[in-house]
Amino acid sequence: MCKLKILAQIAFFLGITLGSSFGVAQGVATGKEVSDGVVKIGVLTDMSGTFSDFSGAGSVSAVRMAVQDFGGKVLGRPIEVIYADHQNKPDVGASIAREWYDTSKVDAIFDISNSGVALSVMGITRDKNKIVVLGGVSTTRATTDSCTPNSIQYVYDANALSNVVAKALLRQGADTWYFITVDFAFGHGLEKTTADVVKAGGGQVLGAVRHPLNTSDFSSYILRAQGSGAKVIALANGGSDTVNAIKTASEFGITTGGKQRIASLLTFITDVHSMGLSQAQGILLTEAFYWDSNEQSRKWARRYFEANKRMPSMVQAAMYSSVTHYLKSVQAAGTDATATVMANMKSTPVNDFFTKNGRIRADGLHVHDMYLMEVKKPSEAKYPWDYYNVRALIPADQAFSPMVAGACATAR
Repeated sequence: MCKLKILAQIAFFLGITLGSSFGVAQGVATGKEVSDGVVKIGVLTDMSGTFSDFSGAGSVSAVRMAVQDFGGKVLGRPIEVIYADHQNKPDVGASIAREWYDTSKVDAIFDISNSGVALSVMGITRDKNKIVVLGGVSTTRATTDSCTPNSIQYVYDANALSNVVAKALLRQGADTWYFITVDFAFGHGLEKTTADVVKAGGGQVLGAVRHPLNTSDFSSYILRAQGSGAKVIALANGGSDTVNAIKTASEFGITTGGKQRIASLLTFITDVHSMGLSQAQGILLTEAFYWDSNEQSRKWARRYFEANKRMPSMVQAAMYSSVTHYLKSVQAAGTDATATVMANMKSTPVNDFFTKNGRIRADGLHVHDMYLMEVKKPSEAKYPWDYYNVRALIPADQAFSPMVAGACATAR
């Protein structure tokens, strides 16, 4: 009797253990595999400054759309979204990230759209063992000397922005360049990578001038660039700085023809909308996403338009895509544990309206096809937000540069 009782107890114990293990392995929504009982997403972005038009409230809206479309829950637990304005200040962004991780129990931060803020937040994210997915961040440091196992650069990097536009213009004989560059990490990196492409392609850089973030008057900078005689005046800036620079160039007659041409290394559809086609026409630019590319992109973008009364930028579209990819990875992994989710995100291709067969490399860079666009003339536009002529679809392996051997410790 005693032996039978012991065997029964063993069988009972094994039944419970195997049942529990099976439930976790199958991702059954017990809720125990989700830390703090909730998957919390933080959108850290520029809500009111230079980059707010292509990220900001539009990114928050895209993230909320993604969560709503996912059903509002993952593994049986609710998904919450919070957001904050980093004011384009690395110390402010770092402080918010630290508070979110320590007190608000945020699992993953999305967007940022400022290279300086991104580098600060990446370090904290690594130390706290959380996840950060960068939106409009171009610095190549994110995947080289500052890379972490916890970060993903989702939309583009400076190499992709440079490769697409610079190589296209060089092929057209535009072999002398002058840079107008915003004076912080993003601009410096974009100028350097583009200058490297120009020189490698047999071109010359005739000079450069740097301006503060959020500059309103570009007259002196445009005059210096015009006086250089360079065939290409390259804008290594973004947001309202790019808009103001292009408006000034248009006033000086540069964008409407002649011997010089404006190349915007980072222009968003929201910038073109702000300027209007009469001022932006003819500009060559790089895009990761265009709402009017195909039926799938149009279907999603029209839903976004209904909520926001404007079409999405590539960053805003990418925030929907990246949050969905993150939540699918949590679901597939059966947990929100950082290392497991990151492994799933890197091993699973991205296939949605944003990109086809995108993949996240070991260094955290999401590589995917890119577009070379030319802004239409006003007479070419057939309906609202019909702004681009697609000049080329650049395959991922041509748009993005290969990993730099030994540059990212986490990719070794």
